[in-house]
Amino acid sequence: MREVIYPDSFEDKIKFTRIRELVKESCMSGLGREVVDAMNFSTNFEEIELNQLRTNEFKRVCLEEDNFPSGYFIDVREPLKRIRTEGRFMDESELFDLKRSLSTINDICRFFNKKEEEDYPKLKELVAEVAVYPFIQDNIDGILNKFGKIKDTASPELARIRKEIFNKQNSISRRLSAILKRAKQDGLVDADVTVSIRDGRAVIPVPAANKRKLGGIVQDESATGKTSFIEPAEVVEINNELRELEYAERREMTRILIEMANVIRPYIDDLLQSYQFMGTIDFIRAKARFAISINALLPNYKNQQNFDWRNAVHPLLYLQHKAVNKEVVPLTIELSDPKQRLLLISGPNAGGKSVCLQTVGLLQYMFQCGLLVPVDEGSTMGIFKHLFMDMGDEQSIENDLSTYSSHLFNMKLFLRYSQQETLILIDEFGTGTEPMLGGAIAESVLEQLNKQKVYGVITTHYTNLKHMASLTEGIENGAMLFDTGRIMPLYKLQIAQPGSSFAFEIARKIGLPENILSSAKEKIGQEHVDYDKNLREIVRDKRYWEQKRNTIRINEKRLADVLERYQLDLQNIKNERKEILDQAKAEAQHLLSNANKEIENTIRTIKETQANKEKTRLARQKLESFKELASDKKQKDEQIERKIRQIEEREKRKANRQKNKADEEKVAAKLRPKKVETPIQVGDNVKLKGQNTPGEVMKIQGNEATVAFGSLSTTVKMNRLEKVAGNAVKRANIANPTASISNVGDKVRERKLNFKPDIDVRGKRAEEAIQMVLNHLDEAVICEVSEVKILHGKGNGILRLMIREQLDTLPFVSSFRDEHVQYGGSGITIVEIG
Repeated sequence: MREVIYPDSFEDKIKFTRIRELVKESCMSGLGREVVDAMNFSTNFEEIELNQLRTNEFKRVCLEEDNFPSGYFIDVREPLKRIRTEGRFMDESELFDLKRSLSTINDICRFFNKKEEEDYPKLKELVAEVAVYPFIQDNIDGILNKFGKIKDTASPELARIRKEIFNKQNSISRRLSAILKRAKQDGLVDADVTVSIRDGRAVIPVPAANKRKLGGIVQDESATGKTSFIEPAEVVEINNELRELEYAERREMTRILIEMANVIRPYIDDLLQSYQFMGTIDFIRAKARFAISINALLPNYKNQQNFDWRNAVHPLLYLQHKAVNKEVVPLTIELSDPKQRLLLISGPNAGGKSVCLQTVGLLQYMFQCGLLVPVDEGSTMGIFKHLFMDMGDEQSIENDLSTYSSHLFNMKLFLRYSQQETLILIDEFGTGTEPMLGGAIAESVLEQLNKQKVYGVITTHYTNLKHMASLTEGIENGAMLFDTGRIMPLYKLQIAQPGSSFAFEIARKIGLPENILSSAKEKIGQEHVDYDKNLREIVRDKRYWEQKRNTIRINEKRLADVLERYQLDLQNIKNERKEILDQAKAEAQHLLSNANKEIENTIRTIKETQANKEKTRLARQKLESFKELASDKKQKDEQIERKIRQIEEREKRKANRQKNKADEEKVAAKLRPKKVETPIQVGDNVKLKGQNTPGEVMKIQGNEATVAFGSLSTTVKMNRLEKVAGNAVKRANIANPTASISNVGDKVRERKLNFKPDIDVRGKRAEEAIQMVLNHLDEAVICEVSEVKILHGKGNGILRLMIREQLDTLPFVSSFRDEHVQYGGSGITIVEIG
């Protein structure tokens, strides 16, 4: 059996139609929206994988790239199909749209071809199949101007006709002006009347009473009949000639457009393929943008039936809650063969069972349609060939035969066509008839579905089905948790335990009389009440012990952290002690190894003093003490310990000296007279912060100063200058009188050779970016560069606005503008320096 989705309203039931609408809203053209409409459920693993990888790669493009071409996604397939017929042509606007959209397709291909193979491999494969024809764009550029109108130079004949039209219009204008002036002088028209156009002909508005006095043809009248629009006889013939020239112009333009259609016609099929590619790119981009909006990602996936979802959320519920800053309770679910294939969810009404069921169906359907899904990383998706759902559109208070019959009909189809590759979704399993009978039939159906090894999620309130799930391999109980203290659902799924309906608790909260509840308990039987009570106690106890276990886990982690910290401190102490001992032993060993040198020194001393008794005696005493030090092991150990103490005391004395020195410097600083910093004035010697070349202030205007560095003068911000002592300038000039000028000249030449007019400040803080731009512009002025590009990105436009506000204050900036949209648009500012 081939893949089946049941029922036909499956997409409506799981709300996928709304997902399709949201994806279409992210499309830029009808091309993409058509592909969204054609998006369908697939069971081909290679196709699903390709669609997922393309969408995930484009998600990275949306997040990491800011120069993807998205200017002109225009559908011109119908005009292209029309010119298949010989003699038909595309008008100016259609040809202009063709040129702009082909330019976008070429830009998209160029964008991906410039990337490395490992960046976007699947999208590069898609681009590789597209054929581009730049000569078609060149031909269109040859006949259309930048506004999409046919150029005068499109053909010599058109140029001649338009020149004659221009001359005729000038002639008509001069004659009409003369006639109108004469009519005003004669009082035939009002003084404020001007020439009008009626039906393409130039006319003069004349009061109806004077229309016979001005010779000519009445071309039109006002609605009231008080004004006649007269074409003077003197210009009638010229107007006729002008009309003939306009007809000739139209014929020549048609001829040019037909010739262009003849050029395009052989490539129509390839161009249609290019527009199919544009639609596919628009579709993939829309899926990627939708994935970003719902925080979706590409999970792990297998070509088998597999469920391991972590923190999955319903995308529509996520968007709805996100709008009001509300969190969505995620769903964690695992179904694996053979022990967990069918999940039976029970719990209170309005506890989230149906939403859980719908989330499973929607995310699985989205994944197999090529959409990324909102789950956590590490989640795993499988592939199913059949998706069956039995879910009522709305709750009904009438459980008549026809309602139950429809459920049974669905069960019959499920039993007939279900297999291991089937995912079934059943809401309120077994309802619609007498509970005992409905529960028995539901149990038998569930048993057979389990034998057919299907996967699925089923919601129910029936106790017998909970019993069956707890005893049958392949079926797992699940419960929607309920806060018994506040009598409210928690909307959280708990696997491996059945849930109570909390019917009596909810009834008691609503205010049903207690005697009614007691009577109901007697009627239902103590066994059933005890079972439901035990379920509630299990839930309560499990939550209690989970909290306890969580507390113990937190405390154990804290203890482990403390223990690790103490062990680390102890190890550091041991290492420090070992280093001190090793150093002391090394020094002692050094003393021992130098024993021979001491002996030799003693002998040399005796010889040099010519056996002077006193000096010989002192030398021998020194040698004896050294021998005793080297030979006595006990004394050696004591000396090592003493050495350690000396090192510690030396370090303490050093720390005290440093502290006393710092205190003395603080006192001296307080007593030292403070230097008064005078503002920079004209004639002061200054230098740029961070540089050594001195200069002289020639002029000050506001917060800017003109400084002469040798023979070179430049305008800089005052806060970038600092004063230089006069003797420093003299020393610099005495050392090399021409050094200042030559040094500045050499630096300027070096800067001109190495200066790059482009600067990238993306990702910088506003203050840092503005300072970088100011420094760069100063360099540009020094290097005599006329144009600089500032790459700041688009983002929210805040950095762009602040940079441009700063540019407005700079006197040497003559103008600034956005880069052409093809090369970055508003993400780049071009600065003209003049």
